[in-house]
Amino acid sequence: MSAKTVERKESPFGIFNTAWEPLLYALPFLIGLVIFTIYPIINVVLISFKEDYRILTGAYSGWGLDNYARVIKDPYFLNGVRNTVIYAVAVVPIATALSLFFANLLNQKIKGIAIFHTLYFLPLVTSSLAVGLSWKLMFNGQNGIINSILGVFGIEPIQWLLDPDMNIYTLIIYGIWNMMPMTIILLLSGLQNIDPMYATAARVDGADSSKIFFRITVPLLGPTIGLTMILNTISAFKVYGQLFSLFSGSPGVAKNLYTAVYYIYEQFYVKWKLGRAAAASMLLFLVIFVITMIQRKLQSRWDYY
Repeated sequence: MSAKTVERKESPFGIFNTAWEPLLYALPFLIGLVIFTIYPIINVVLISFKEDYRILTGAYSGWGLDNYARVIKDPYFLNGVRNTVIYAVAVVPIATALSLFFANLLNQKIKGIAIFHTLYFLPLVTSSLAVGLSWKLMFNGQNGIINSILGVFGIEPIQWLLDPDMNIYTLIIYGIWNMMPMTIILLLSGLQNIDPMYATAARVDGADSSKIFFRITVPLLGPTIGLTMILNTISAFKVYGQLFSLFSGSPGVAKNLYTAVYYIYEQFYVKWKLGRAAAASMLLFLVIFVITMIQRKLQSRWDYY
């Protein structure tokens, strides 16, 4: 039997066919990364230290921490951070718990389960503006479906959109619903990667469904739950679209529902105070970074089996 010789095809890059070839293939991505991600980040950091910065001319009066000082003292920014923290603390755990419940149901092998998969994942492919307007109609104080459901239980109509005290609860309810589809997808993916052998062995030993879920499924799903909570926390601290669609571009009916991102938007696009917007962005980044690191530290102590 004659040995076949395998000819090595020449690289289209000629002499760059060794260590440099992978870099050349990745070059378009790296160029885009530098232009659209790294450079804007560096530019925002620099602008945050430029006092009286003008975007049209690029002129500024000097370098300093004046933008940070003004932002930290601004009651609208402080109110925005407070509302954002309340929103994140309420939405993330509730949305994660509900998503875990529904993901566990969707993981069952029953007839027609694909229909339920489609229904739960439909919000991901629906226009966020259309969804927001739909929820705005549902929250209508006079003939909204939410008040109609509450009326069945004898609860008086609630002015979700017109009562300043109820605005934060309106945003939280919508935020929970908006966060659930992607969370369900991630958790369902984690559930499908768990070997059913564990549940089978537990049933043989006499464990019921609740014990299997809380003592086997949840611990094995720990890494996925940790990942989803980190991603959801980051997403919650960037809340803006939900607020914009519910209240027609205003931070609540009495401007009492500022969020950190809405404050940044207003400073940049409305007041054209780019230095303050950049400083607020950096402060928000630091808050998200610290909270994410704390989450990772706490979750590293979980026992994964």
